[in-house]
This record gives sequence, C-alpha cells and structure tokens, in this order.
Amino acid sequence: MTSGNRIAIVGAGIAGLACAKVLIQKGFPVEIFDRAPDVGGVWSATRRYPGLRTQNSKNTYHFSDFPMPSDYPKVLDGEQMQAYLAAYADHFGLRAHLRLNTEVVAADPVDSGWLLEIRDQGGIHRTSCDHLVIANGVFSEPAVPDFRGIELFRAAGGQMGHVSEFLDVEAVRGKSVVVVGYGKSACDIAEAVSDVAGSTTVVARRLLWKMPRKMAKVLDYERLMLTRFGEAHFHHLEPGRMDRYLDGPGSSFRIANLDLIQELATKHMNLRELGLLPEGRFEQIAESTVSLATENFYEQVANGRIVVQRDTHITEMRGGGGEVPAVQLANGHLIPADIVVCATGFQQRVPFLTPYVQRRLTDEHGNFRLHRQIMPLDVPNLTFAGYNSSVISTLNAEVGAHWTAALLAGQLDLPPRDEVSEQIDARLRWMEERTHGHHAKGTAITPFSIRNVDEMLADLKFRLPLRTRAAQWFRTVRPESYRGLTTKHESTNAAPPAQPIIEHAEVASPGPSLGAPRPPDLGVPRSHDLSTGMPSDLLHGSQGK
Repeated sequence: MTSGNRIAIVGAGIAGLACAKVLIQKGFPVEIFDRAPDVGGVWSATRRYPGLRTQNSKNTYHFSDFPMPSDYPKVLDGEQMQAYLAAYADHFGLRAHLRLNTEVVAADPVDSGWLLEIRDQGGIHRTSCDHLVIANGVFSEPAVPDFRGIELFRAAGGQMGHVSEFLDVEAVRGKSVVVVGYGKSACDIAEAVSDVAGSTTVVARRLLWKMPRKMAKVLDYERLMLTRFGEAHFHHLEPGRMDRYLDGPGSSFRIANLDLIQELATKHMNLRELGLLPEGRFEQIAESTVSLATENFYEQVANGRIVVQRDTHITEMRGGGGEVPAVQLANGHLIPADIVVCATGFQQRVPFLTPYVQRRLTDEHGNFRLHRQIMPLDVPNLTFAGYNSSVISTLNAEVGAHWTAALLAGQLDLPPRDEVSEQIDARLRWMEERTHGHHAKGTAITPFSIRNVDEMLADLKFRLPLRTRAAQWFRTVRPESYRGLTTKHESTNAAPPAQPIIEHAEVASPGPSLGAPRPPDLGVPRSHDLSTGMPSDLLHGSQGK
C-alpha cells in the first residue's frame, strides 16, 4: 500500500490516536471517526464514571514521545487522563484529521477497500476508504444482563444501567445502590458512592484476587506486572529461558514468591477478617485483566458502608404491587435497590460490520482470530488497534501502530498463512485453558504485555539495547525506552495536510443500507438510554451529555 491510500480509523481512544499519529507521520492520509464529542475512548467525559483512575502510575502509562506533565499526580484520575490524550492529539496535529460526534454505523468491504456509512449531526452519509483500522476498543459495547422482572422493577421506580453510563455521584444520594460485579470498575464505583448512598451492596458471582497498588517497600503492582521477572512468574505458551527455569528447577522459588504476594495481599486488605478471601491461587489474578484493588474499598466494607454479597447473583428483580424496588439473590437475600449499576463487562464485537465479515473474523466461539492481535487472515484491507489489551496499553498500542504501518508499507516478512493460522488457534486454545474461558474473546494479552511488545518488535527487526532489556528484568518498563522505534521508522516525508475522506457527502435514505442492519443510535447527546431505560439525568448527571 502506498502513502496515497486513504485510511479510516474508527475510534479516538489511546489506540486510535497512536495509530493515527504513526500513520500520518508515514505519509498516509488518515481520518479518525468517533461517536463521542471528545477524544479518549474509555476516558471520554461521556463515559467517565466516578472513581475512575488509571491502574498504572504516570511513569509507565504514557506514550514514548509524549511524557506526562510534571505537575500531574503519580496516579491520574479520569479527567487528567483525558486531558493528556487531548494534548497528545493537539501536539501531533491530529485535530485536523478528527471527525468527532461521528459514528460509523456500517462498513462493507468492496474491491478497492471499504464502503462506510456514517452518522453525524448532519445526517447519514456514505464514504469510502482504502484501508480500515478498527480501534473501537474492547471496552466499547457494554454488556448488561437481562434480568427477570426488570419491567416490574422499573415500574416501581427502580433504575438500572451500565457503569460506563453512570457519571454523577449526586444522583444516588440517599438511595439504595446495588453494584453487580467484582472487577475494578465495580469496586471503584461502589467505593465512590458509598459515602453518599443510603446503602451500597456489591453482588459478586465470583470473588477475584486483587493486587494492592503497593504492599511493601520493594513490592508493588507494577513490579509484578511490568517487569520481565514478574511476567515470567506466569505460564506462557512459548516459555523463554527464565520461564522454563521458574517452571522447572526454580518452581519452588516461583511458588514461594506468589504465595508471599498472596499472603501480603490478604493481610493488607484484611480479606480473612472480612470474609472476602477468594478461592484458588493468587496467580489466577491474571485472566482477561489484572484487577488492582480500589483504594479505601475494603475499609468501607470494614466500617459497614459497603456490603459484599459473595458467591451469588441476581435471580430476579422485584417491584410493583406496592413493593419497593429490590433484587432477589440466589442466596435468598432480598436487597432494596433504587439503582442497580451493572459493572458486568463489555461485549467483544464490532457492531458496524456485516454478519458475514464478523464470521470471517472470529472462530466458532466468537474469539477474534488476529495475528499479533492486529491482522485478520481472511478479511483484506483491515487491521485492528488496541485489541492487544494489556496493563500498559499506551506502549502496546504505540508499538502496534508501528507494526500496522510496516504492514501497510510492505515491510514485514510474515510467515506462511497456514503457519500463522495454526499459531492463532494454538494461542486461543492455550488462553481458554489458562483462564477457564475468561480471556475476553481472545483480545487480552494480560499478563504478557512485555512479551507482546517483544513479538511485534521482532517482526519490525528492532531490538532494544541489551542494557535496557537487562534493566527491565527488575525495573518497570518505561515507554520512553522505546522512542528509538519512532526515530528508526520515521518517514522522511512530512505528513500531508488533512485530506478528509468525506467527499461530496450525501444524505442517504433512512432505511438500512450496505447490507447491514442499522444498530440503535449510540451517539451523544441523548435524552434517554433505550438499551437500559435509564433516564439520562441519572446516566449523565448534571453534565447533560
């Protein structure tokens, strides 16, 4: 593909912005579409739930060539992270390539690339591109359970929505709140509302191991997850020398280390005293994600502001006939619930693609079959960005962007198709076995963020200095160590001025087109959320988004 080919990127989060920046520097005309009014993806003001913070410190969670502001705190809140990404877009001239408040509602492959149907404030338009980059993220389509009795619950005044739609703590003042889930977002939102709500109950089908941000002077979350030595404590499909040692002669050392971390975490969070000790071993912390303990969550459990109903689930929602809204649990408890917040994860799918294309992207279990989490084998002129979901997503996204640029420039020596296909299937089988199915449809690489970067760098024939690699065994990975990748692959041509892909946009008929059913309007602003029935004043609070 030559630099004259036009590229459309769907999504202006971390991965979409990183991909756009690299491709523009390589001379490709790029257009970025996002249905939100601002950049940031999960950090957008339209999705920023109370208590949202970065898991990593600012030392590890930034782009290699754009450091965090020195006056930022060590751990950023959602607003600061969005501001950082907006500044990144400004610094690298991405604003001219952005089409915010613009949703791609359908995409159909054609001989020359892709035919797109987009919806913006002016209506429905059709346009085209030579190559499509999907950067909609693995956290873009909320998964909300279909509870029995939801109609009666709402008729009694109960309200329910996904955590990503909940933006205002004041909306729950004095109310009974039930949070469904036990991942990071569930604990974040429960802690954030616990001092305001009349009662806060967390309903956890399964307790997960969590890692405190810091437990001891030399032991913290990043030292375990973002060093090569820490990563080697988890079983990998293709073990390296240290992996083989820790699985063989050094297995007792590995087990002792993980047991020590488990015991330190247990004592640090008082899990035994609170009755919240998870089943299984600590190494199970690394499934589709790694859950960092929410600051002050367990203190709020201890003082009674948060009640955790463990190893159970909602069987029915109650209300109507004069009853107050409530939820019935499988353990027999009936919990008053003015508001139910579902921190129940996301669906890994791309709703704007036709069913035919989606079937060619996934296996029979719905797992994405992508080489390096980027390139599908059976759909040409298409790549993904940000589907290598990791605990250091800025770096993985940035290196992935260079991999995509090299692919489009014909600079990668890829193995034969059959070999790549076999590798993908082997990885998916291994992920299924390792996580017991909790691997986010094949899109997560946790806890092997560094390994994923290494694999992409090997394809790019780029090697870190030996001194840097050696330091990473016991010191956390720093994105600035990878700045040489940009320098090495930097285009000698200046990026062209913005060349909007939308040419002579015409309003299309309101009916279905491009062979794909039109999904419901997910754009903002909106006055009422049709998927949850939750009024927008509760979903979006006083911001009026």
